[in-house]
Amino acid sequence: MHTFEIGSDFYMDGRPFQIRSGAIHYFRLHPDDWEHSLYNLKAMGFNTVETYIPWNMHEPHKDEFRITAETDFERFLGLASDLGLWAIVRPSPFICAEWEFGGLPAWLLAERGMRIRSNDPRFLERLALYYDMLMPHLAKHQITRGANIIMMQIENEYGSYCEDSDYMRSVRDLMVERGIDVKLCTSDGPWRACQRAGSLIEDNVLATGNFGSHATENFAALKGFHKEHGKTWPLMCMEFWAGWFNRWGESVVRRDPEELARSVREALREGSINLYMFHGGTNFGFMNGCSARHDHDLHQITSYDYDAPLDEAGNPTEKFYALQRMVREDFPDARTASPRIKGTLAPMTLERCGLAGLFETLDTLSEPLEMRHPAAMEDLGQAYGYILYRTRIEADTAGEERFRIVDARDRAQLFLNGRLVATQYQEDIGEDILAAPKPGINQLDILVENMGRVNYGHKLLASTQHKGIRTGICVDLHFVTGFEVFRLPLASADKVDFSRGWTPGAPAFHRFAAVVRDTALDTHLDLTGFGKGCVFVNGFNVGRFWEKGPTRSLYVPHGLLRVGSNDIIVFETEGIYSDELKLSSRPVIDERAGEER
Repeated sequence: MHTFEIGSDFYMDGRPFQIRSGAIHYFRLHPDDWEHSLYNLKAMGFNTVETYIPWNMHEPHKDEFRITAETDFERFLGLASDLGLWAIVRPSPFICAEWEFGGLPAWLLAERGMRIRSNDPRFLERLALYYDMLMPHLAKHQITRGANIIMMQIENEYGSYCEDSDYMRSVRDLMVERGIDVKLCTSDGPWRACQRAGSLIEDNVLATGNFGSHATENFAALKGFHKEHGKTWPLMCMEFWAGWFNRWGESVVRRDPEELARSVREALREGSINLYMFHGGTNFGFMNGCSARHDHDLHQITSYDYDAPLDEAGNPTEKFYALQRMVREDFPDARTASPRIKGTLAPMTLERCGLAGLFETLDTLSEPLEMRHPAAMEDLGQAYGYILYRTRIEADTAGEERFRIVDARDRAQLFLNGRLVATQYQEDIGEDILAAPKPGINQLDILVENMGRVNYGHKLLASTQHKGIRTGICVDLHFVTGFEVFRLPLASADKVDFSRGWTPGAPAFHRFAAVVRDTALDTHLDLTGFGKGCVFVNGFNVGRFWEKGPTRSLYVPHGLLRVGSNDIIVFETEGIYSDELKLSSRPVIDERAGEER
């Protein structure tokens, strides 16, 4: 059985060991692709894989722990071990990772007054129950049990959020009490303020840093913090950023491959690293996160390509080859090999074969809740997707009346008698909407989209993380009462009735069929010509699209396809659509996104 120790260096079986790790998130890849990406990590010359464990994927509903084929981290760790890769695991409660709510489950928000990421007894009780289920699965994969996990992290970048050593100790104790006995670490910005607030160095927990350049300076800061506490530990960058994530409406972030290779070489001459990301993958479904800003939060896109050494589909980029050349030059003992490359379907144009309006098929998708006043998604047992609030109002004038959506997130569309009147987003919500109802009784529908909760910073505790309408709808000066509320999490589109018809200019489901002969090939859905929404491939939600870019396509891994006819349903909310859907062999990028036009 192997041993891993931390002294003045990392030691594997008593010999100095440099950790050359790459981040691959099993939950952002189709499981059919795990082995492919892990093999390429080994082929680049690295020896370790790192992954988070997102709480919201494994306990999506309170007290319902699950490990599905898509989230079977034990299989992922086993594949890594078979390839000779060690593993670093960074479990919840919080992961950041540009992931919805930083990996925290949305149902925690229904516990009003609970202070997450703190020693609040209610939060620790929920975390303890989750760890009761999670930790036994991880414990069996530790190096101390003859497997490949060499190190695990306590919380994540806590010094960039709060300073509460007692809470950090509580998380550590919950892990240790449930069988975790490998070496523990923390990670944060390398400067003293973050390290002081977010480490447990006084408890002999390894403190690591996160950065993407200037390794000599950043490692010097980390080393100074170690020295201040009498430690001569090895230096490690737990997140050496290979690229960056992207947000709607902004330009794609890119980093020069040779510059990255030089920066990684500088870091490896000083210590050990975990390259974040090695393979970024995809924010499938509604799992993208959000960057918190004072007045206008910025939601991240579906692709988590990250400009990483492997692209979103898992194929090597110029960064891969630049890093592999560096490893071969500087680490002749490292084993490198030719990477594996996946193929793609030939470009194809699909004709629309079905169309159904959201309002027409609403009753097949959701059972309405009768409520006097609107309520937030989380208070109604819903975490993600859309929610529709319907009420009826009586016209009081012969002309325009004033409507207001009070206290809602993130994006609201107001329809009067089935016709779109206004779309409001973040800072616009609450402003007057003028519309002329017809004489008598009118139907008012407000469709609200949860575009993703923040994954970093102070707004984790803000009311803005409660999605939907939190207060109410005003007509003139008074709140309206009497609502039907339709929850639309849209985990699938299986219940859409395409015989119901549709209304132009309103949200609708557009169905296409793709005939596939080779299911070993990936593809990309080119959504050019469509406005905003999400797409289902054979019932699986592959993510959001938005015409504002920078991406105009969605990646579809081969594991979602089947031989013969494949069902593709585009849910589009703006009334902007095309009668054709194209399959592309590569991503469709709007390189002008973010520019002034």
